[in-house]
Amino acid sequence: MTAVLEIAPFAILADLAYWQVTSIRAIAGLAAVLLVAGTLVYVHLFKLVSFMQSRLGPMEAGPYGSLQLLAETGKFLQKEDIIPRRADRFVFCTAPFVVLVSTFLLVVVLPAGPDAWFISNDLGIYLAMAVSSVSVIGILMAGWGSASKYSLIGGLRATGQLIAYELPLLLAVVGVVIQAETMNLQSIVLTQAEGEIFGWSGIGNPFILTQFLGFAIFMIALQAELTQTPFDMPVAESELVTGYMTEYSGLRFLLFFIGEFATAGVFSAIAAVLFLGGWYIPGLDAGSELFNVIGPLVLVGKVVLLSLLIFWFRFTFPRFREDQLQKLAWKYLIPLSLANIFVTAVLKVLW
Repeated sequence: MTAVLEIAPFAILADLAYWQVTSIRAIAGLAAVLLVAGTLVYVHLFKLVSFMQSRLGPMEAGPYGSLQLLAETGKFLQKEDIIPRRADRFVFCTAPFVVLVSTFLLVVVLPAGPDAWFISNDLGIYLAMAVSSVSVIGILMAGWGSASKYSLIGGLRATGQLIAYELPLLLAVVGVVIQAETMNLQSIVLTQAEGEIFGWSGIGNPFILTQFLGFAIFMIALQAELTQTPFDMPVAESELVTGYMTEYSGLRFLLFFIGEFATAGVFSAIAAVLFLGGWYIPGLDAGSELFNVIGPLVLVGKVVLLSLLIFWFRFTFPRFREDQLQKLAWKYLIPLSLANIFVTAVLKVLW
């Protein structure tokens, strides 16, 4: 792991102590997660979905409802933090932080420019997939620690669902790794930027063209990982109130809410890096210092685009039954992802 010391504007980091550099990274990562999560809440949840449903959405807090997010945050912070009498206090209180920390750790492997990254790890995508699995533990902790039958059922549903859909999510990534011949996310971006399509390098070689099946599987599995409709069985309001979050209030419920949208943003960023070229846009030199400035904006733009699909599906499709949900993963997505790996490996050897 190497610190980001090469960017000219941040060359001063080379003279700082390790704890100072680490603190700067932590603050930058926290800011990135919160800003992206807030953007998705306002753009998609407050406005886009409102227009889809022929309504205005929040309009009173600030110009065009722009301060509604701050009003919602203030509301949650003022609410009483209630802990059920029979709950396992430590497990109950720790669960939201476990879920949120797994999301923050995903940010550190994401590249946002030629030199704009927190760490450059040769096993970057492997680390990301491993860290993302930690959220399952936090959800199960919330279900068990709440001492509520609704929460426990929601936690168990979430655990079974996330385990089932982590397999196609991971297998969809393998096709990209085979084609790029690396697990380093920065190298995957550069491979797409410097690649060619039948000898033409005008747009590079974004893997969404050659790995479209993997992209489709990744996005479907991502929808299930986020427990978004039509995969929202763990928090089915008509059956379980809000599932594993039923007993949470105030700040702890807010942490789950932030984690939901932050995870949607971070996984959209991973999908953008794997299939859409990440911070790169065609027509410019991938090694240009310009990308250290515009790269984060390009990546955020792609994140907003991909997260649009997530929330579009969320408010369009009805909820699956539990048997339909499991059947989709085990009978369709996993076999298709294995077939994609096989075909990619064969074509890689031949060409």
